[in-house]
Amino acid sequence: MTATITEHLRRYLAMREKLGYAWNKNHVLDSFARFAEDRGEAFIRSETVLAWIAASPGTSPRHRVNKLRMAHAFARWLHAEDPRHEVPHRDALGQRRRRRPPPHLVSLPEIRALLNAALSLGPVDTIAPLTWHYLFGLIATTGLRISEALALTPEDITRDGLVVRQGKYHKSRMIALHPSTRLALDHYLMARRREKTMDGHLFVIATGKPPSRDWTEEIFRRLAVQTGIREPDATHGPTPHSLRHSFAVRSLESLGPGEDPNRHMLALATHLGHAKISSTYWYLESTPILLRGIAEAAEQTHSIRRGGSHD
Repeated sequence: MTATITEHLRRYLAMREKLGYAWNKNHVLDSFARFAEDRGEAFIRSETVLAWIAASPGTSPRHRVNKLRMAHAFARWLHAEDPRHEVPHRDALGQRRRRRPPPHLVSLPEIRALLNAALSLGPVDTIAPLTWHYLFGLIATTGLRISEALALTPEDITRDGLVVRQGKYHKSRMIALHPSTRLALDHYLMARRREKTMDGHLFVIATGKPPSRDWTEEIFRRLAVQTGIREPDATHGPTPHSLRHSFAVRSLESLGPGEDPNRHMLALATHLGHAKISSTYWYLESTPILLRGIAEAAEQTHSIRRGGSHD
């Protein structure tokens, strides 16, 4: 008996979940499966994919292209099993054009100024100033995502390092801590243990609860303006994610002339929790000077391995 497209989709999503992608029970491709099955089809047809997208009300051009890309990936996976499934051309509706925002690197002196300014925040005589100081300091020294830092508990600080549980794509990882970072966390933990709150998060503010992501970004913006890192009325500028980006760039800048850049990139991707190493290479692409330096190092390493030289 031929399986339905919905049954194929369940297998496909389960496979992706094992690779680290989140399982969305109301996946957008569910509507495609129903659409195709209502037409009496058991195999994917390119014409049906485009008809499904055209029938979706109020969908922007960008979202239509995204739907096509998802259907393309699903169809390609099924086509490998059974060539009766057609694979729609991924650019049938045009190319998806989405550019990541330009990075805003934060220098070490700027980070120090921002962390010092955090200690002057209110409310006075609460843990909040310390929380902002050590929260932003931890992101700057480890490259954590803001969501990962906010989700930490005191138990995640272990002898072996910092445990990041259920990060992006539901993946957990261990991060080694520099002795100075561990010492700073120990100082914060002393203050945190004095807080009379039942909340189990590591970073809490005067309410006894962890700050929301939006509030954390707003506090960072205020500190960035206060320290001159960001213009008061600017629509774009450094964010907490800029601390993660700056950490990655500093790590890449530390690459010595005799080190293998490929191994360094793989280690950095693992540390940052990237599902694809291409996400790590974006830090190079967004920093042209650094990209040129790494490219030259890679070329030199390649020449040495071949036993030749490049003039």
